[in-house]
Amino acid sequence: MANLPDIAPLADHHTSALLDQGYCIIPAALPAASARDLAEDLSADFERAAASTGPFYGNDTKRFGSLLRRSPHAQAFVQHDLILAVVRQILGPWCDRVALNLTQAIELMPGSIEQVPHRDQDMWPCSRLVDPDLHVEFLVNVMWPFTSFTRDNGATRVWPGSHRRQDETILDPDEAIVAEMEPGSALLFLGSTLHAGGANKTDHPRRGMIVSYALGWLKPYELQWLAYPPDVARQFDPDLSDLIGYRIHRPNLGNYEGHCPSKMLRSTDANIGAVDALGDEQHALIEAYRREGLLPSVAPS
Repeated sequence: MANLPDIAPLADHHTSALLDQGYCIIPAALPAASARDLAEDLSADFERAAASTGPFYGNDTKRFGSLLRRSPHAQAFVQHDLILAVVRQILGPWCDRVALNLTQAIELMPGSIEQVPHRDQDMWPCSRLVDPDLHVEFLVNVMWPFTSFTRDNGATRVWPGSHRRQDETILDPDEAIVAEMEPGSALLFLGSTLHAGGANKTDHPRRGMIVSYALGWLKPYELQWLAYPPDVARQFDPDLSDLIGYRIHRPNLGNYEGHCPSKMLRSTDANIGAVDALGDEQHALIEAYRREGLLPSVAPS
């Protein structure tokens, strides 16, 4: 990204807007040329991609994932410093680490109809069981345009404040804003925010990409270990391989043979016993049990 001496104030600003409205737009988050380079790398994939099937995806759209192995330019978008700083402020309180949820290129073909409004976090049933007063977020989405996003070609519609109205499935269409923007800009919105792709009323395809990040203990929308198997993932830098899921989440979640899966990418020594990866809470409980002979939660009064 651009040279920024200190991204903390910018991250605070965009995080505040995201929590207040459920979405924000970062203009010129990357140079427009970066978006053009990535779009060019993916142009053949767009041409080859078959139309989607189903009432949610839309029969008049094209979609494909695994973008990090389709173009080296995707990494700058996925590991954008400012966006990751915002994502970690939003999701960090609820997980040990954040993880990449998906990368997906999307084309709205000419004549495509409006998508049904939805909240992406609804793919995880547990999101409906959380007390809304806790303000737990499961997901942050980032929409990157490859072409101009306009009202006429189906720019994403977002309902401001809808993340605080999760008991309302359908909201007045007139309350939605149309996120018009140019390549290089980024639209961020929460998994709890109601949104939908618009209708493409033009004669040209509307192309873009969505990158999303989720709590590290959730099963991702795009199964990253199939998108980027070990032979692919070990070519990535450690921060990126961690982000796509080759990193244990305490306590001991997502291990391989009792180890952080990052070891599988960096070492061939398999003759090592299982190693705990516990959080402070688990260490405290174990120490209390050893010290008192029973867990605090079952101690006699």
